[in-house]
Amino acid sequence: MPLVLSVFFWLFCLGIYVTPGPVSAQTAPVADQVHYLDQGWSQEERLKYYYTSQGSAVMPYELFLNLEEAGSEDLFRSDRISNAFGLIAEPADTKYNPDGLPIGFTKTSVNDGSWKGDWLGISCAACHNAQLQYKGAKVRIDGGVNNSFDFLAYLAALDDSLAKTEESGEKFERLSQRLKQVDDTGKAELRKRLNTTASDIHRYRSRIAAAPHPYGPGRMDAITLIHNRVMAEALRVPENWAAALAPTKPPFLWNAPQSSWVQWTAIASDPLSRNAGESLGVFIRVNLTSKTPEEGLFDSTMNLNGQVVIEELLRKLSPPHWPEELLGKIDREKAAVGKQLFTENCAECHSVWPHRWSEPKLQGKRFIENALVPHDLVGTDPLQFNTPQFDPKPSFLPGRISEFLPPPHQGAALATEQSVMKVIQERAIQTALNKLGWSKEQEEDARGYRNPREPRPAQPVYKAGPRDGIWATPPYLHNGSVSSLYELLIPAQDRPKQFFIGRDFDPVKVGMDTTGNSGKFLFNTALVGNSNAGHSFENAPRGKGVIGRLLSDEERWALIEYLKSIPSEPAQVTPYGGPNPAVQAWKDPTFFHNKVKTGYNGSNNPALPAKKP
Repeated sequence: MPLVLSVFFWLFCLGIYVTPGPVSAQTAPVADQVHYLDQGWSQEERLKYYYTSQGSAVMPYELFLNLEEAGSEDLFRSDRISNAFGLIAEPADTKYNPDGLPIGFTKTSVNDGSWKGDWLGISCAACHNAQLQYKGAKVRIDGGVNNSFDFLAYLAALDDSLAKTEESGEKFERLSQRLKQVDDTGKAELRKRLNTTASDIHRYRSRIAAAPHPYGPGRMDAITLIHNRVMAEALRVPENWAAALAPTKPPFLWNAPQSSWVQWTAIASDPLSRNAGESLGVFIRVNLTSKTPEEGLFDSTMNLNGQVVIEELLRKLSPPHWPEELLGKIDREKAAVGKQLFTENCAECHSVWPHRWSEPKLQGKRFIENALVPHDLVGTDPLQFNTPQFDPKPSFLPGRISEFLPPPHQGAALATEQSVMKVIQERAIQTALNKLGWSKEQEEDARGYRNPREPRPAQPVYKAGPRDGIWATPPYLHNGSVSSLYELLIPAQDRPKQFFIGRDFDPVKVGMDTTGNSGKFLFNTALVGNSNAGHSFENAPRGKGVIGRLLSDEERWALIEYLKSIPSEPAQVTPYGGPNPAVQAWKDPTFFHNKVKTGYNGSNNPALPAKKP
């Protein structure tokens, strides 16, 4: 342990400080303490992940810092309000977080151009970082699933606060005093900024993020929100709007840089394009309407340096190791039985350390090759595949992007979502790269040693991700419709059809508290996008949602005990580029794609010969 963390640790043991380092075996659960697991990061690396800007520019920074809540004089950015909506409050830090913002809220400083100024930004850490609560103790899960953050409810409250400040002379007066805009000129300029911001946020709430029902904590239709933010809003073609009907939970991020594919539906591989696309959805400002690139077309606030910093940190992030001193002892005998059951029933799709690896890509680097399971087999909620990204028809107006589409579609009146978004991503990335002057080696590294034009799987699939650390990521399935690992292992028809989403962790079933004692949002699996069907273990032919045989209750508990036990040790970081030697997926007869022919054969690098299916 580094010296500084050792000092913090002993101060904590003396009752003086709450350690920012890994949980010790001597640490007892104490209410309101935050316990940090050893996931391979130092405290400084953790803070760098929490507060590095991706270029997001939601609203003027000082306006956010000084805005009041709609129904009180409390500042909207207060810890009380952040906690109420499930954001993770974090103490101020002079270097990384001087204003004491919650995790994932950043300061984006734009030095020149149309968006010059300081902006409040949102980074991936707001949704992809978790804090599990158990008996008052708080267990930080870096790179995990923030299953408490209700993004749409928070957005609505921000919208209400801006609207109330617009209409209330007293609130506006207090805002102007805080910002020292007390003369007529200053107030007029502040009023203009307030009105513009309020209009932007209200349009996002009421149109871009419009949903048929509240999705609740830890879920959003991120893919459609990105589409609406870019294709309807930034492109200024409102006809491209699509309904956000396919909510998902944020995926966990450990082993994501090491994986061949990311996203629930395996639609991204190149991390530079993936991160640029994600950041376009969280309020990066981008010009998609000017006549030419020379006049600003494709310019943006995208911070590629920041995105690379985050990606490089995630390469070093390990899955969280179950803290027995906080959550209870693991039954090692049951876990050993569960390991065999996992091998027999789960391992052909889901990998665990040391994983299965792809063919070598650039510079010989390999990536974790997990099964891409066709939807008609796994049978979970299908609405992900009804989003614009999966529409093969030319159904969208390309606006100014039409002339930049590749032949033969250049100048087309209608185009596919994929083709337009690809041009926007690539052109915005290239415009940002031109300002940085990266070398070929830097760009190759930033792209994760992948070909940026790797073709996506030809049919709708769900990625069967690695299972190390899965215990820390409830609820389960891509749309968060199954509250615990126990429910995931029973026949789908026997799962609860309604349950409360609580903030407390259940270390027995390994999931979320569903009693209503720690959270009152009622999840209804009958609503659109909320199906908990599929991934079912039952005595029926495999396919159409049935993935395995019926398990006995004893077998379920053994499997749960095994899943709690992986990773087997703290800070078990998967080597980026693959271990040596590597288990080669396409030579492993137990691998799903070597047993079930789906059309996916792993040869998505054009430098490699195509494999025969």
